[in-house]
Amino acid sequence: MLDLSRRQFITLLGGAAATWALAARGQQPAMPLIGFLSSVSASVTSKRISSFGQGLSDTGYTVGRDVTVEARMAEGQDDRLPALAADLVNGRVRLIAASGPVAAFAAKRATTSIPIVFVAAFDPVQAGLVATLNQPEGNVTGVTLIGAKLGGQRVELARELVPNGGVIAVITNPNSTDASEELRDVQNAARAAGQELVVVAATSDRDLGAAFAVIVQGHAQVLLISMDPFLIQSTSQIIALAAQHRIPAVYATSESVAAGGLISYGPSISNAWRHAGVYAGTILKGTRAAELPVVQPTEFELVLNLKTAKALGLEVPPTLLARADEVIE
Repeated sequence: MLDLSRRQFITLLGGAAATWALAARGQQPAMPLIGFLSSVSASVTSKRISSFGQGLSDTGYTVGRDVTVEARMAEGQDDRLPALAADLVNGRVRLIAASGPVAAFAAKRATTSIPIVFVAAFDPVQAGLVATLNQPEGNVTGVTLIGAKLGGQRVELARELVPNGGVIAVITNPNSTDASEELRDVQNAARAAGQELVVVAATSDRDLGAAFAVIVQGHAQVLLISMDPFLIQSTSQIIALAAQHRIPAVYATSESVAAGGLISYGPSISNAWRHAGVYAGTILKGTRAAELPVVQPTEFELVLNLKTAKALGLEVPPTLLARADEVIE
């Protein structure tokens, strides 16, 4: 058994879960234990936890010294989330951080007493997760990325990126709470602009190859990727397929651009998780989750990858370069 005083923030990979903790199961933790419940993979979740830890640090908690974070990942298989949430509750966590709407609901169903801090791109009031944004009530609060409000802006970005593009395609997950409102926003914006739009569904990795075949057959010249946990989980495959078919793609997160995607527009995921960490630290100090309003981002970032643009043979308009918050060269 490892000495509890030597706990460090580590990653243990295996199956559908990973654990950041050195405490043996069943032992009373020597420091507050936070459970991190995520829909996506360990590699993506580790970035979320890093930003979350920065927020905790802002409130005086250092991961590994003052608090332990134990994570459970569904690896894109959301049906595993209820069991993973129950496992965290049974592990006597002091708080649960939930990444994505399905994870947030799984955590809420698993406990009505343990505080929950979520980060997700959906309307938590309309979905029934919280009562109101200002007064969430119950044991749940967090950050909404309001991805549904940005679909129209991404349509205009695609039109500016490929001004002669006759067809815009969008990949969406019809089973996703995150993507449904965003798709309506995209469709409304395309209709208002007289823009031809091809909507392609994908709910699993095996759908993506067929989805790109439909996109190519439909002669789409630019592609939008919805903000959805599955699509974020599959970013590497989507980037590879976009490169293979030489289709410029607009993503919802800057992390996708850092991984080789062309361009993104949306709220900063790292800032959102840092704020969630601040909320977690505030709750550990005694504030109730119900007293903390759900936060909405007010700033959005435009990120460009010129390496990818060059590989696609695409000349990025100077107006986009001038507006970009970050350019990867």
